[in-house]
Amino acid sequence: MPIITLANSKQYEAALGTSLLDAALSAGLVLEHSCKTGRCSSCKARVVSGHTERLRPEEVLGTVDAEQGWILTCARAALDNVTLDIEDLGDLADYPARTWPARIQQIERVLHDVVKVTLRLPPTAKLRYLPGQYINVLGPDGLKRAYSIANATPGTAGPVELHIRAVEGGAMSAYWFGRAQANDLLRLHGPFGTFFLREAVGDHVVFLATGTGIAPVKAMLEQLAATPEDKRPASVTVYWGCRHPEEHYWTPTDDRLSVRFVPVASRPQEKWPGARGHVQTVFMADAPDLARTWVYACGSNDMIESAQHQLLAAGLPARRFHSDAFVVSG
Repeated sequence: MPIITLANSKQYEAALGTSLLDAALSAGLVLEHSCKTGRCSSCKARVVSGHTERLRPEEVLGTVDAEQGWILTCARAALDNVTLDIEDLGDLADYPARTWPARIQQIERVLHDVVKVTLRLPPTAKLRYLPGQYINVLGPDGLKRAYSIANATPGTAGPVELHIRAVEGGAMSAYWFGRAQANDLLRLHGPFGTFFLREAVGDHVVFLATGTGIAPVKAMLEQLAATPEDKRPASVTVYWGCRHPEEHYWTPTDDRLSVRFVPVASRPQEKWPGARGHVQTVFMADAPDLARTWVYACGSNDMIESAQHQLLAAGLPARRFHSDAFVVSG
């Protein structure tokens, strides 16, 4: 059976025909991942040695990525011993996925195509997660959809906040925007994903978000606000991109944390005084000190791919870029 070696010298076995990611998870090791379907780039890794075979299309990888040895661990299996230039994420071993009952506490239309949903869990529930992770909502008629958690209340029975955008023709969207009511009973399964804050004391933390990708960023900011000042980054900046200025439905308001907030509009009216274009371009125009910066990108996969290529080419260390691409499902 092939042996997989990680950059921090940890090893695990991977059966033929089993994805490198699934084999790691079975061995109790957590690698960067999100969708597990080959449609985002969260599990992107570089092969140092060995050979792999493709199990499913790697939709987000280009020709240059392949030439440089990049693969998606959710979409590749080992053919022989393989060395990967990634490390496992030991922090996530303490946050196993479980299933919980939950009822809708409140559903609020914040835009014509975005609702904020607050879910309450039983008083005895102890849903633990790292801010930035996502959860599956099991809804009516067997529907299941993944949503990032928009608030930081790990270790308590507090509410779970979700920001949900309508998808045209989507079955779950028809529920959220047509039939959902307070006190509806749903089930939650999670947490999932590897999008969470790493220690960055004395460094700069930058968030790049598009659309409802601001949801996990909000949770991470709440976590930072609750962190002692001597363990915080030197600065925190949020670039939030939407098509039109009025689509910025949320603003950081926690006085405990100093945040530079930069709303960006890609299709604003002429009178818009704020930043224009794409969040990654606006960020780069600010001439950041990339050697001392951690970047967390969430939202459209196009933004994430563009940001990663631009920032790494400009000198951002690869292990200081973390992302969670929203894969559209209704």
